[in-house]
Amino acid sequence: MSGAVMSDDAVAALVEAARRGELPKDEQRPTPRRSRIRKVDFTRPAKFTSDQERRIGRVLDTFCRTASARLAAELRMPVELELINSAQLTWANAHALLPDESTCAIIGTRPIGTRMMLGAEQPLVLAAIERLMGGSGDAPVAERKLTEIDAVVAQLFFQRLLHQLSAVFQDAAGIELELESIEGHRDTEQMAGVSEPTLAATIEVRHDPLASTIVLLLPHPAFAPMAEAFTGAAADRHAEATDPAVVEAAVSAVDLEVHAEVGAVELPIEAIVAIAPGDVVRLGASASAGVSLTVGGVRVALGAPGRVGSHRAVQVLP
Repeated sequence: MSGAVMSDDAVAALVEAARRGELPKDEQRPTPRRSRIRKVDFTRPAKFTSDQERRIGRVLDTFCRTASARLAAELRMPVELELINSAQLTWANAHALLPDESTCAIIGTRPIGTRMMLGAEQPLVLAAIERLMGGSGDAPVAERKLTEIDAVVAQLFFQRLLHQLSAVFQDAAGIELELESIEGHRDTEQMAGVSEPTLAATIEVRHDPLASTIVLLLPHPAFAPMAEAFTGAAADRHAEATDPAVVEAAVSAVDLEVHAEVGAVELPIEAIVAIAPGDVVRLGASASAGVSLTVGGVRVALGAPGRVGSHRAVQVLP
């Protein structure tokens, strides 16, 4: 042993053993235990449980189905929404998911009084503005800064989205959502603390011929008062609505403009400019063929023209 003094006999025995090749084996020392290091990514907080995140995703799936039907009817173009990702991030990283040119809606929650944010990419907002103002939307809209008129129309677009989003949150947690203001992307950076845990839900919006995204940012302090509704048995009472009747009920109150069309003809611009009072424009349709009822350019029924009192009317034919 280290520090011990060996006797002459012990030294002689050791030398003799060495000659015979019988040296004593070294004591086996235990392998030192490696320290266990766990990597922690502080950009990926875990304040929302996996169960809560899953149930929020199911609620947003329902929102995508109902909002798709409503926007397609009101914007008169095919629109499809799909939840493609949800992740827990810090507020700063979640806020950075949207480009600087995005338009953001600050959403208030009643009765709990918290706030969340819904941001939409500029191509989607501009396409919606053109459609709501009566444009055809056949050509891509050039990117531009929103004018005051654009901002007012964009507010109408976000109100359409929030009407459907509020409906699913009301059903799931008894929370009503309301639009507080429309802001630029940079103007909303300070809405929550930089490191505040935030659930970011990215929804792809496919609107011919483009695809854009909207992102719902839900800071945990805004979610905490309603967390119980998305946890355990309480959430099971608000299961995902898959019945088509639910979707139909959600869009049944949407107002649509119905056109009664006797006939139509395409004319070059020079012919339209040359039209004068008394000219006859032949529509190429027989009066006996009836009147077509169209919604968004799609024929939905055939009718016969007539009157009800002093008002013109159309009787829908079988």
